[in-house]
Amino acid sequence: MFSLSSSLATELVEELNCETVFTIPVFGGIPVYESVVVTWIVMAVLILAAFILTRNLKTRNISKRQAVAELIYTKLTGMVENMLGEEGRRYTTYLVVVLLYIGLSNIIGLFGFKSPTKDLNVTAALAVMSILLVEFAGIYQKGIKKWLKSFTQPIAIVTPFNILDVFTRPLSLCMRLFGNVLGAFVIMELLKIVVPAVVPAVFCLYFDLFDGLLQAYVFVFLTSLYIKEAVE
Repeated sequence: MFSLSSSLATELVEELNCETVFTIPVFGGIPVYESVVVTWIVMAVLILAAFILTRNLKTRNISKRQAVAELIYTKLTGMVENMLGEEGRRYTTYLVVVLLYIGLSNIIGLFGFKSPTKDLNVTAALAVMSILLVEFAGIYQKGIKKWLKSFTQPIAIVTPFNILDVFTRPLSLCMRLFGNVLGAFVIMELLKIVVPAVVPAVFCLYFDLFDGLLQAYVFVFLTSLYIKEAVE
């Protein structure tokens, strides 16, 4: 039992350990971590896919490639716009990009890469960016005075809690995404230890594919909910 716990702990430490791939020789050396390099790979895949799917677009007699591109665009933007509502539609593009990035980052483990979302720094950065967007949306929609006044609603006594909410939201987004990705890894390691190889392979498809895409959707859904609340 002790050896199993020790083995799981070792695997967990190795998975969470973000190794330095190389160092940029400026300002005393800037380390570039594995999560950053994999993020560059994800970005390159998304940019390449966008370039291939959007070449030579036509208004008539469109190709199958253009039909696929239009289908992806329509489905993703439609889904995000429904979550944002009419007032928040201008933020659709950003959230679609976040959805694609987190989704691909979560399933890239199927191809032998370590998911960037297993790095707490990555999930924290995504959460902070989303909450900054939420607060910007509130200021843009209401103006500075009404935005500040919103912290005193519905009554002035709850102002400290409303201010605290600004800081707890990114923490919630960060830990939810990081925790779910980490939890999936722990479950998979336990399955590998206690059951034959066939069963973990089946669950791998669930945790690395379905659950990874689900976590991307949940992150974008919550961000959309916060934006919708801020602009209404």
